[in-house]
Amino acid sequence: MSRRAVVVGAGLAGMLAAAALSTAVDEVVVLERDELPDGPEHRRGLPQGRHAHLLMAGGLDAMEDLVPGAGLRKRLLAAGAHEISLSSGTLAMTPEGWLRRWRHEGPAMLTCSRALLDWTLRAAVLERPGVRIRKGDARELTGGPGRVTGVRVTAPDGSGEEVLDAGLVVDAGGRGSRLLTWLDGLGVTGVRERTVDSGLVNATRVYRVPEGAERFPLTVVHADPYASRPGHSGMVLPIEDGRWMVSLGGTRGGEPPADPEGFLRYALELRDPVVGRLISGAEPLTGVHVSRSTSNVRRYVERVRHWPEGLVVLGDALATFNPAYGQGMSVAALGARVLAGEVRRAGPTAPGLARRVQRGAAGPVGAAWAMAVGQDVRYPGTRGGSPNAADRLVGAYTRRLTRTATGSYPAAAALWDVTSILAGPERVLRPATLLATLAGPPLPPPAGPPLTPSERDVLRALDRTGA
Repeated sequence: MSRRAVVVGAGLAGMLAAAALSTAVDEVVVLERDELPDGPEHRRGLPQGRHAHLLMAGGLDAMEDLVPGAGLRKRLLAAGAHEISLSSGTLAMTPEGWLRRWRHEGPAMLTCSRALLDWTLRAAVLERPGVRIRKGDARELTGGPGRVTGVRVTAPDGSGEEVLDAGLVVDAGGRGSRLLTWLDGLGVTGVRERTVDSGLVNATRVYRVPEGAERFPLTVVHADPYASRPGHSGMVLPIEDGRWMVSLGGTRGGEPPADPEGFLRYALELRDPVVGRLISGAEPLTGVHVSRSTSNVRRYVERVRHWPEGLVVLGDALATFNPAYGQGMSVAALGARVLAGEVRRAGPTAPGLARRVQRGAAGPVGAAWAMAVGQDVRYPGTRGGSPNAADRLVGAYTRRLTRTATGSYPAAAALWDVTSILAGPERVLRPATLLATLAGPPLPPPAGPPLTPSERDVLRALDRTGA
């Protein structure tokens, strides 16, 4: 049996899978068909790379576990990433109103460009012995329906093909994965796939942070899935090098425009105009980048009756989520951590390892899927699903919990724990959270963005709209 592992895809999921395998095999070859940049720059093959990304606390914890001793959090902060408390460092307008900001410290998230995150992670993983990236395009899997034995790959110079034998192959090829075609070539059938597409379009523009606004909180106006109209959202996200990344999102029938004037107008027409007011006085550094690759797609490989040994699927090749919910990177990290645990326990070629990894990875995938799809099916024009009785029951409870969280710290803390992936959905059903939700908010929701006096001064100084 080969002591080599092959990972398809050098994105975030692929590099985390390589880290998970690096202590268990002699060599990890990461196949990547795109040219990778030498620094924190956007690359092809990552359609959402120019838009806002949030690294939640649970995802960062998993990454730190996968690359021990690398100091990933410290590296990102040193490179300019921001660490932001969900309880005190965020202005968040939910469908039920503005969340209060509390002095109690809650979970934190890291914000930076996706390019910086990928580059920092890639550098850290490549420091591990035996891990290397090879340019090449994975054409098909070798082996048969019982076991995958390697990957057929184009030669680096494009002159032909060769087979890379491997004891374990990980498909982390992202949204463009050819998994179903590869499985069909092996004679493996029965993979159920589901797509739920709200038609979300993301539009993003980067601005220079105005002088005096360096400590302004992350600001987000969430879409309202209960309003029976297209969802509109907006976010001002601090990233490295003194910049704001401003992302607007709109579901089918309410898409944001790609022209600068329309971009600002759309931001001002959100349920609260705070995003538009902020950027109306900020200097734009880029044009408007638009992406439509936002559907939720899940492949239920954990349910396949006869799954081949030697093949693991992680990251977006396993499931993609509407990026508005900020779950994808963290779910990929949790899946890679399942792989690391199984490899550490039994070795990379142990019988049944691939199936155990897929069943373990299905846990965080399922939780994120329920959150994303449970919201997206409510928007007009969504393709692939509509609310069922369970969705309506969960939605009713979620609305009441969110309404309570506008004026209740215990309810808000439960929401933060789940969205940070520090706890599963069962967290919101604990007795204390249930009682708080049934009682409702002890404090009224803020009438507007809960800003400090100095933050109000910043907003007024930036506002060029006359609002």
